[in-house]
Amino acid sequence: MSSSVITVETKENVSQNLVIQPPASGLSLQGRIQIPGDKSISHRALMLGAIAQGQTQIKGLLLGEDPCSTASCFQAMGAEISELNSELVTVTGIGLGNLQEPADVLNAGNSGTTMRLMLGLLASHPGRFFTVTGDSSLRSRPMSRVVKPLQQMGAQIWGRQGNSLAPLAISGQALKPIHYHSPIASAQVKSCILLAGLLTEGQTTVTEPALSRDHSERMLRAFGAKLDIDPETNSVTITGPAHLVGQTVIVPGDISSAAFWLVAGAIVPNSDLVIENVGVNPTRTGILEALAMMGADIQLLNEREVAGEPVADLRVRSSRLQSCTIAGEIIPRLIDEIPILAVAAVFAEGRTVIKDAAELRVKESDRIAVMAQQLNQMGAKVTELPDGMEITGGTPLVATDLDSYTDHRIAMSLAIAALVATGTTTIHRAEAASISYPNFIPTLQSVISQ
Repeated sequence: MSSSVITVETKENVSQNLVIQPPASGLSLQGRIQIPGDKSISHRALMLGAIAQGQTQIKGLLLGEDPCSTASCFQAMGAEISELNSELVTVTGIGLGNLQEPADVLNAGNSGTTMRLMLGLLASHPGRFFTVTGDSSLRSRPMSRVVKPLQQMGAQIWGRQGNSLAPLAISGQALKPIHYHSPIASAQVKSCILLAGLLTEGQTTVTEPALSRDHSERMLRAFGAKLDIDPETNSVTITGPAHLVGQTVIVPGDISSAAFWLVAGAIVPNSDLVIENVGVNPTRTGILEALAMMGADIQLLNEREVAGEPVADLRVRSSRLQSCTIAGEIIPRLIDEIPILAVAAVFAEGRTVIKDAAELRVKESDRIAVMAQQLNQMGAKVTELPDGMEITGGTPLVATDLDSYTDHRIAMSLAIAALVATGTTTIHRAEAASISYPNFIPTLQSVISQ
């Protein structure tokens, strides 16, 4: 194993440059990897534990910055949450409807999940007033997609640019149930409305154009909420008011984090990696299907179910990739993995087309523009589409200076691309990776074999 390929330069005690210099003879990736807990499930476990009655125990929580933001917000509203760690976190809930009016502004940091899901809860607490903000990136991300359906339920929410941007002020109300036909398949939109429905008398329904990840539905049921799901129409109905009771939640490894190793193992010659304990919820496995279409050598081992979520170990070995089209209903099931899929496409024979993914333009960065720009700087052939990219594979990458744009998925995707570039790559602001994967760089160092 070798760490000489990778060095970290710290700038002004905050910013980090990640420097990657593969040896002229090349490298391979070998070993077993344990990935961080699933970010989506970690958020929801903290939130539902905070509003349930009794204690919730969370094992395997992600220790990234985003779940820390969720924990901090709910502690400010009265929930007792023990020190965050990956072994065991105990949450003493305050009971549904009992969120306290905080003494200060709630800060969601960089976490869109924290802000959007929390809005559904805050809006449904009559007589209490809340203000929510985030960092500069989050304050530029669209919130109207959750504000508008909440307003249809009777919510009172004010914010910048027609109530579409944070900071947002919320005056809690007794809401009315609605049937919301969402124009986009978004787990955040769906979850926000379902959480608002917890305290709303009657049946609140969300119908999506395609199925989005279903972690909220699984966990709400486990905590005691009454849900009816119609898979034929992609609809879910929650009946309120609900009664939630604390549970034990075991968080599987995040498939979005596993995606970086799946692509790395596929494109770095002579590699053989096993990624352990990965959540393979079918609403999240679009990445496996896309890589299978590209001809990646991936096996699911030791398949099992843990606390209601399907889990497996994933083995990936280097392979020759082929181009494909990634579009349509698969997109909501791999939206976060498209930056690293773009890297895979650079090494696939032929032209890969990614479309129907305009949502990428309003993530932590404009991921379509940034990935196209950064990969083209390395010599790739990437053309931006309004809702995706066209990538012609087969052009060798040349190392250069790159920028994460403070986006965690951009930082890690570029690091994987740099492993097979000629020369020395420097990725500026690489500390962004800690948002979802604090140990990404040490893990990368540990599996490099020369």
